[in-house]
Amino acid sequence: MPKTYYADNTALNLFLRNTPFAPPTQTYLGLFSVTPTPAGGGTEIAGNGYVRVAITFLPPTNGQCASMADVIFPVNIISDWGNVVAFGVFDAISGGNLLYFANLSSTRYVAVNDQIKFPAGQIIATET
Repeated sequence: MPKTYYADNTALNLFLRNTPFAPPTQTYLGLFSVTPTPAGGGTEIAGNGYVRVAITFLPPTNGQCASMADVIFPVNIISDWGNVVAFGVFDAISGGNLLYFANLSSTRYVAVNDQIKFPAGQIIATET
């Protein structure tokens, strides 16, 4: 899963410039209708009951960190969210910084009464 320039710059500052960094106490998974890039951007789903969902990760092994548990978004009961094409890991439940992102294997249309679930281990952040 690619990381953003924000995450790259934070790691470089921490490891090479000894710049202190306070890591987030919780990370959150968000959904996108337009895929972000390392510079950020993209279009996150908004409104109609959409909220980011907390995500936790297992300890890293060989440069990879996988999601620890199922990540389940609430059932969409208000109105269609439309096409979801990507997801991203954020350092805040709203606003904040996008850290990692990736495309879904296929576009998913989220209508009323739909729910998106990512099984444990399916979200994997990789350092290269």
